[in-house]
This record gives sequence, structure tokens and C-alpha cells, in this order.
Amino acid sequence: MLRSTRDIVGYELIAKDGAIGRCKDFLFDDREWKIRHMVGDTTRWLPGRKVLIPPETLGNPDWDERRFPVKLTKSEIKDSPPLKDNEPVSRKYEKELFRHHGWAFYWTGAGPWSRRVGGTTDPAQKNPLQEEIRRAESRGPNLHSEREVIGYRVLAADRAVGKIVNFIVDDETWAIRYAVVDTGSWLHGRSVLVAPTWLTSTDWVSREVHTNLQSKDVEGSPPYDPSAPVNRAYETALYDYYGRPVDWRK
Repeated sequence: MLRSTRDIVGYELIAKDGAIGRCKDFLFDDREWKIRHMVGDTTRWLPGRKVLIPPETLGNPDWDERRFPVKLTKSEIKDSPPLKDNEPVSRKYEKELFRHHGWAFYWTGAGPWSRRVGGTTDPAQKNPLQEEIRRAESRGPNLHSEREVIGYRVLAADRAVGKIVNFIVDDETWAIRYAVVDTGSWLHGRSVLVAPTWLTSTDWVSREVHTNLQSKDVEGSPPYDPSAPVNRAYETALYDYYGRPVDWRK
């Protein structure tokens, strides 16, 4: 099911042996637009620490009680490699964290939240999987805080159309399916959805994202109701409107 990340922020996080805090933020990979870590607010329990919770460790949430079970004990979390609250997440730290818990590295193509790359059995040819892993190791995780991206301006091919106010994610794969764009006074406060695959570039310094959509197309897109779930009927209508194929496997 598709969920609003803004609605999930604040959910209570319950380890195997007790509460540890609440969901504070999400870190996403800007190449594949997937959530790689939930950030837990554990200041009452582990002050000064940034606690990362990959999607693999999350159990089935209680949407009514606003709780997320975490398939770790409090000791496993407390004894994990420390990361200061204001420190960036490096690939080196991710490797230490994943080794501590015995998790597979998502950038190697392992796990349900990873993009798999085909290999080859011919020793005379380069293995695409190994080449991709090597590139991923060298370039770092490229993780961005969702909280920091909220407020970025969205620029269509011919004008600014609004700002990002929320994200819609698939709660099974944790892929970001849409950015929710508030159009402000331009469309009298109406919100529209823009898929990450329709974004052409992001300027992290200027806090802007660009799309090659025309503003007239955005203006005529199917209305988005934040109070209603995004279902397949709506997605089909949205993609049909823009004349783009929808990939349900993401």
C-alpha cells in the first residue's frame, strides 16, 4: 500500500523488549529514490545518538495505534556502532552498522529493497554486478534527509509550479513513488503528484528540483486528495494522463 511519509513521522518504535522512541525522519537514496533508513528519535534513551533503522528490520505496523515494531532488541541497537546526531551517514559507517547486525549490503543487490544487476559466467567478460558494486562503494551512499528536502521548489520546463511538502512511499518496498507538490496560489492551493522518474535533476545547493513537464500539463493533471489513499485506479489515471507507462514492480 502507498503511504504518506509525513503521516508515519511520529510513530512509536517498539523493539523486541520495549519502546525505543519515535520515527523522526527518513534517509533516501537519490539515485534509486528508495528509503534506506528510518531515523529514530531516541533522545530520552540514547541522547546524542542518531539511530538508523533499515526497512528490513521493521515489522508490520499498527496503523491505528501508530506503532512500528522493530525486529531488534534494545541491546542490539545500543551496542551498534555509534553515530553522532549531527554526523552524515557515510558508506564506511553503513558497512560497520550492517556488519554489526549481520545484514546484507543493499548496494550489492542483496535484499528485497535492492536493485539487482545481472551477472555473467564468462570469465573473459566484466561482471556487471561486480562493476556496479565497485562503483557504489566508491561513490558513497548519497543519502538525503526527507525533512531537509521538504520545501524544495519544483521547476517545470517553463516555470516554478510549487514546492515539495510530502512523499508517498510503497510500504512494502519502501520505494518513493511520488513527491507531493503544493502549488500554492498558482492552483489555489491544490496539490499534485510528481513521480521521481519525471524529475530530471536536483540542485541541492539551491534547493530546487527540475522536471521536463510543462506547467500546463501539471495544471491539468488528475486532482490529488491528501485525505484519500493513492490507489491503482488513481495511479493508472495519472500515468495515462501523462502518457507514461506505470511499473507496478517498483
